[in-house]
Amino acid sequence: MALHLEDLYCFHYTASNDDIVKSMGWDMYNPAREYHRMGVPCDSWSPTALNHNYEICDTYPQELFVPASAPTKVILSSSKFRSKGRFPVLSYLHKNQAALCRSSQPLSGFSARCEEDEELLDCILHSNPNSSHMIVVDTRPKINAMANRAAGKGYENEAYYENIKFHFSGIENIHVMRASLTKLIETCQLVTPSMSGFIGGVESSGWLKHVRSVLETAAFITSSMVEGVSVLVHCSDGWDRTAQTCALAQLMLDPYYRTTQGFQILIEKEWLAFGHKFTDRCGHIQGDGKEVSPIFTQFLDCVWQLQQILPSAFEFNERYLLILHDHVYSAQFGTFIGNCQKDRIDLRLAERTYSLWGYMKMHESEYKNPLYRRDSTTDVLKVILCPQSIRFWRGMYNRFENGVHPREPLGDLLAATTEHTQGLTDQAEFLTKRITWLKSELELKSGHSQKKDTDNRLLEDGAQQNGDEKVSPLVGGLSMREVEESLVSVGALTVNSADAAVTPEKLSPGSNFIHPAQIIESGKRLLNQLSTYQSTRILSPEITSVALDWKTFRNVRECSCSTPFDHFSRKYHCWRCGEVFCTRCIDKKAALPGHLSQQPVPVCRPCYKDVTRSISVDTP
Repeated sequence: MALHLEDLYCFHYTASNDDIVKSMGWDMYNPAREYHRMGVPCDSWSPTALNHNYEICDTYPQELFVPASAPTKVILSSSKFRSKGRFPVLSYLHKNQAALCRSSQPLSGFSARCEEDEELLDCILHSNPNSSHMIVVDTRPKINAMANRAAGKGYENEAYYENIKFHFSGIENIHVMRASLTKLIETCQLVTPSMSGFIGGVESSGWLKHVRSVLETAAFITSSMVEGVSVLVHCSDGWDRTAQTCALAQLMLDPYYRTTQGFQILIEKEWLAFGHKFTDRCGHIQGDGKEVSPIFTQFLDCVWQLQQILPSAFEFNERYLLILHDHVYSAQFGTFIGNCQKDRIDLRLAERTYSLWGYMKMHESEYKNPLYRRDSTTDVLKVILCPQSIRFWRGMYNRFENGVHPREPLGDLLAATTEHTQGLTDQAEFLTKRITWLKSELELKSGHSQKKDTDNRLLEDGAQQNGDEKVSPLVGGLSMREVEESLVSVGALTVNSADAAVTPEKLSPGSNFIHPAQIIESGKRLLNQLSTYQSTRILSPEITSVALDWKTFRNVRECSCSTPFDHFSRKYHCWRCGEVFCTRCIDKKAALPGHLSQQPVPVCRPCYKDVTRSISVDTP
């Protein structure tokens, strides 16, 4: 484990793929653009520059939105009354004007009061014209909040805050969550687990109960906002349970956050910008072990639970969550280094390290959910969180156990089928267009041929009527003699010098007379040969460049490079040859000649060389 942040792998990592640059992914999240998508600023909400250079709260972002009616004095006083200076700010504005705000606990103790803090909550209440009250969700068990009063902290006094309802959720603290996951992992690592031992271990760990508690709180926030009620969420310091529940509530409220890009924006906003302590919670460097806790792991578990309940509502798949989880802890990328936005700016991570979002952008095809239907899901997810719907996440906690996973994950099979269908459809569209073109060309040539025959007959008839010598017909603007010479020169016609009708007067010096019938038959053969050769030459690479049959995943144990396949590693098809490869052997993309769209598709390295070579040869 590193002693200092500067010793982490991300400061020394260099991407081997030239397609990934350091700047890629760092500018993905733009606070102004994201809040503008919500309709902010507006008459009720406006930006504030009070936290410029992190003057009020160093764990908050610089870009904050507060009620437009809140005076500066009120905001400043409220920040002094809240733990770590984390005063109530806007996190999300729903389309019905219900606001989701977040903060830390008040420093109320047993009797302390801050009228400015009360006024700020009143401004939040009145910023929503559709409700006469608001809800404050304290994510902690009430007994824990009461215990914090002895340390001069605590929760809001109901007697001082008018038209506000208070709700305690009962989510346990970071220490309970750390112990819970430790017990769960110990259960998963049993050498010879019995049925009762495994089920009992999972139950005694309490992990699934905690996951359900977080989801229930998020569902409560969601239902309240759907009813048009504004909600303020806080825990102790507002960067653990608050981040979990606020992010999950927005995931249920807004379908944009259920897309791959939207989910990344959500993490940037709710976790990174608002100061979840990733370095402390993930144990990136040596420090206080009591600060380590699987808060983000638990959040991803909750997202996975929603994916299982509503599999068509999310654009990304389980593999996306696992890759995200791994790289939060790997410290290979600088995205999750530091405890807050200010730390990341001071470390100049955007200049010195690679972004995880840039890496995932280059592999986004691996994270597509084949069941996702953007138009088939409602805006707000309505989930039933009965005990039977909460599952043990085998893909996370038993990921590397042999024999406990399906031989072929259903998601991978569906993705392969979807890609194969897409490739065949693209080729079918190309061939349809080519057939239409060939048909029109044949019709055009047939029309020209008929016209030439008519013109030739008219010339012959006119010559005979005038008593003139028979005129040699024209073929495509050339005289019969020129056509004869051309056919002889290419070897498509042999000279018949024994023709009885040949006379010295009809022959030019050094030439032979050729019978017209022989010219016509040889010409037809030549044209047929040329047409067949040209069509084959044109269509052959287009037909053979797309694999009609893809090799089945079944019984493919390893890649041609000897890399073994397991449940976590996805198998890929080369769209040109149809063989199965690992992600390292199919890192190239090329546009296949047989596809109408000409979109680059995954191909193996040998096929990539063949395709690029044929393109370079065909290009003049």
